[in-house]
Amino acid sequence: MPLEIVTVPCLKDNYAFLAHDAATEATAVIDVPEAAPILTALQSRGWKLSHILITHHHGDHIDGVPALAAATGARVIGATADAHRLPPLTEAVSEGDTVRVGMARGTVIDVSGHTVGHIAFHFPDSNAVFTGDSLMALGCGRIFEGTAPMMWESLSKLAALPPETLVYSGHEYTTSNARFALTIEPGNEALISRAAAVDAARSKGQPTVPSTLEEELATNPFLRASLPEVKAAIGMAGASDAECFAEIRARKDRF
Repeated sequence: MPLEIVTVPCLKDNYAFLAHDAATEATAVIDVPEAAPILTALQSRGWKLSHILITHHHGDHIDGVPALAAATGARVIGATADAHRLPPLTEAVSEGDTVRVGMARGTVIDVSGHTVGHIAFHFPDSNAVFTGDSLMALGCGRIFEGTAPMMWESLSKLAALPPETLVYSGHEYTTSNARFALTIEPGNEALISRAAAVDAARSKGQPTVPSTLEEELATNPFLRASLPEVKAAIGMAGASDAECFAEIRARKDRF
């Protein structure tokens, strides 16, 4: 059975996600911006937290880990490469390692770029990937520690997942991401339609995360940097994919 996944809004615009395996009653949370909303969500469902999965070290993804771990006794899992700046880990993992949540098996993917040591968790039987601040809805994370080629490689790994995969990213940034995306591809009909749907959802207070990878491939300019029409649109017809991605990321940084 696939995991039951619940979105938990935290802080101003962060998301944490509960992933529950009904067969075993195991429950994981992916990232912990703050403990209180997660504890409330667990209690309202009668779920016991067994695992805390961390994508990267930024405070708005880990600040609630110590309190949540103390309250629940959950195992804390994060990247080996990031362990020196994460809360104490029960288990350190690297790309290709398997994470089990009850009967569900997830694979660790190195998605460095936003930070070095950033990881994602892909649960293929649940059609879900938890991407933190790497691939985001209509966007990607700012490159704080890595390089543009590194981030492009990471996004390319995620782009190769099955198109029906649901992308659970860490922030509600989709409205501003859509506005920027339209500056790159103003004539993209799929993007125009998605931007309108995003505005409608946000006007009702509804989250725009998760999105499908298929949607991202059709509308997210950072995943579309290899396409000839996108390269032409930004005046980089002869550039490499990574160079085109770097230009789009630089434009977003100034947007």
